[in-house]
Amino acid sequence: MRSCSGRRVRIYLVYLAYWLVLMVLAVGNGVLREGTYGRYISELRAHQVSTLTGAAVFGIAVWLFSKRWLPESTEQAVYIGLTWLAMTLCFEFLFGHYVAGHSWSRLLQDYDLLSGRVWPLLLAWVTALPYIVYRVGGSAT
Repeated sequence: MRSCSGRRVRIYLVYLAYWLVLMVLAVGNGVLREGTYGRYISELRAHQVSTLTGAAVFGIAVWLFSKRWLPESTEQAVYIGLTWLAMTLCFEFLFGHYVAGHSWSRLLQDYDLLSGRVWPLLLAWVTALPYIVYRVGGSAT
């Protein structure tokens, strides 16, 4: 088993902590939806717009963050993305059910792509972002 450099471990830990920033941005995105355009369009359309704005905000935030903390390898970038996916799913289901009081069926509703729910696409984006910034940032240096 190969050893990890101190910087490699630090980058990984910093990305794990940065996930908290993404969750704050996600909550802010939801507050924006509920307090503004969500009042004037259908719930499904608001979900779709919110997913799109969330993807844009996450992309910009991770790109800016990666200017300072670029993953050091493809393996590390993929591992960060998969960890972010797992943490997001845990947060969504545990917070959504036990804190926000949503039923399990309500939470699973957002995974139905055939009915226009696009949440799984955002999860795929969040998972891929560390790899994307690694590839773009790594080729730019």
